[in-house]
Amino acid sequence: MKHLIAPSLLAADFSNLKKDVEMLNRSEADWFHLDIMDGVFVPNISFGIPILEAIKPLAEKPFDVHLMIVQPERYIETFKKAGADLFNVHYEASTHLHRTVQTIHANDMKAGVTLNPHTPVSVLEDIVSELDLVLLMSVNPGFGGQKYIENTYNKVEQLKELVLRKNSRALIQVDGGVDNTNAAQLVEKGADVLVAGSYVFKSANPEQTIAGLKNLSF
Repeated sequence: MKHLIAPSLLAADFSNLKKDVEMLNRSEADWFHLDIMDGVFVPNISFGIPILEAIKPLAEKPFDVHLMIVQPERYIETFKKAGADLFNVHYEASTHLHRTVQTIHANDMKAGVTLNPHTPVSVLEDIVSELDLVLLMSVNPGFGGQKYIENTYNKVEQLKELVLRKNSRALIQVDGGVDNTNAAQLVEKGADVLVAGSYVFKSANPEQTIAGLKNLSF
């Protein structure tokens, strides 16, 4: 399978969000990545349900919703109704992770689990076979535009080994500082989905930048 590209709307132009949504529709992007922050689990607040509901009728690609919030299980049904196709929770924020994953699946969404940079992939040993996606944060979550953490390459390799050993269907996603300097190596190490925010939306030609990430042509 060719790797997927999921541009993060956290870096989009919120004064003209419709324009950026339409750009993503035209582009080679595969998913819309939506970062939901509560100012508690991470030191920032982003956007919530009203934004998802507003752009869902305009979007032509799946919604990959990444919840950086405490007690994400409270909002599973709410985000499903708002248009989420993939519901991604942090390992560090989910006390009863199996129950949360089961509830996500019961609401007809794909289930993802995110690991912060300091969290080892070994914590997923007992649940990776039930997941559709594992997101490795390659920066500390909360703000866009941060510097990529080099140890992520090792974590991708470790996670790939775990996914294969457990015969899991989980895709490996990487988010944080992804650009033309590391995308090819991440895919080579085993990444299936690349999230890019500032690198895409701050570029002179976002569609061309997405195409470069998709085809690894820089």
